[in-house]
Amino acid sequence: MENGGGNLEAQIEVLLSVEKQMRQVGDVAATRKAVTDILQLCFEARAWKTLDDQIVLLSKRRGQLKQAVQAMVQQAMQYIDQTPDLETRIELIKTLNSVSAGKIYVEIERARLVKKLAKIKEEQGLVAEAADLMQEITVETSGAMAKTEKIAFILEQVRLCLDCQDYVRAQILSRKISPRVFEADTSKEKKKPKEGENVVEEPPADIPSVLELKRIYYELMIRYHSHNNDYLEICRCYKAIYEIPSVKENPTLWIPVLRKICWYLVLSPHDPMQSSLLNSTLEDKNLSEIPHFRLLLKQLITMEVIRWTALWNTFKDEFENEKSMLGGSLGEKAAEDLKLRVIEHNILVVSKYYSQITLNRLADLLCLSIQEAEKHLSDMVVSKALVAKINRPTGIVCFQTAQDSNDILNSWAMNLEKLLDLVEKSCHQIHKETMVHKSGLKVLLFRHLDDTAQEPELTVVTIARAFSIIWP
Repeated sequence: MENGGGNLEAQIEVLLSVEKQMRQVGDVAATRKAVTDILQLCFEARAWKTLDDQIVLLSKRRGQLKQAVQAMVQQAMQYIDQTPDLETRIELIKTLNSVSAGKIYVEIERARLVKKLAKIKEEQGLVAEAADLMQEITVETSGAMAKTEKIAFILEQVRLCLDCQDYVRAQILSRKISPRVFEADTSKEKKKPKEGENVVEEPPADIPSVLELKRIYYELMIRYHSHNNDYLEICRCYKAIYEIPSVKENPTLWIPVLRKICWYLVLSPHDPMQSSLLNSTLEDKNLSEIPHFRLLLKQLITMEVIRWTALWNTFKDEFENEKSMLGGSLGEKAAEDLKLRVIEHNILVVSKYYSQITLNRLADLLCLSIQEAEKHLSDMVVSKALVAKINRPTGIVCFQTAQDSNDILNSWAMNLEKLLDLVEKSCHQIHKETMVHKSGLKVLLFRHLDDTAQEPELTVVTIARAFSIIWP
């Protein structure tokens, strides 16, 4: 056989008899060698149909050893990229997939096979079929698979779901990845597995690093949140990308990301999280590289009415330039939502400076009609961003909350408590100043007594005056 004697079928028959003998005596190494030699003979003869048949035959043999099946699947996976055509490749993958189905000792190989088949289906335009194939595999329970390979597999599942516009399933799959996994210190040395622990396999060479997977994850999350126009979550995703060292060190990468952060901060509804992100972004020194956006964010935290027409004329060109920047345009509704955020900001400013205001004056300040101003005000009250009441017959808006008798009494009690605290502090300060001045007078008195020791009459007069000052 080593000299090439005999045909393929005869050589396979000889090896099958050897494999049977070794399998029956439980010789793992010899059985593994026999099955891999059979596959190698088929591959060298380019007998792809025979290769598929032998894989199925060997896996179904009675009492087949797990190690032999594992070695056979791993050996055959090396032949996939060397198949002559796409049909042969798909057939080989399906054969290996059927053999590895339900066997936990080849779960990693099965996951990689399904990923290859899904990629082929996607290239053929069958995205939905590729997504269904990927969703059959649950890699998060695999203990032997490397962490980066698990994350990459789940991200591929999320991407295919987003391509199919299956946003519900994409969200469910994305929750299998905790964002904290990207913050782990990759510089630490890997611990050697203890006896009895699963040995984690090394990931393939095409698996990205943790930081690259972090960027891919947040880019997919941006796609998901863009579907719901959740601007604050999109901003947080861009913020996470901005913190990646490879991005922060390259101005050509972080400038477009920082622009997106500023835009989505402006587009986000006002709430504590938005306010916190806004202040932290304003403290970023890199913001000085794009002064227009610093001015834009400053206007949001300044409690002054913003004129929409002036703002739009100033930033219209920057808004249009986002289409050619990293990440693409801000969305179809972005311009409308930007105007809405400006109106909400103006209403909050008015509520701070006015306890009551007429609808006509409010509409003038907002540059809107009375009906539009009333609608936006009502929407903010419903969303609990503001407390206000409208008296339609008189046309007056009241921003003060109605208080019952208990609230009024509590406020009075708090005010009295504050007043008493102020009185106590004032008395303490007065007493402190008095003691300081008294000690100073005593020092002056004794100095004067030393100077006038030779004149008794003058000394008595001085003592009398000093005591009248110190103890009136």
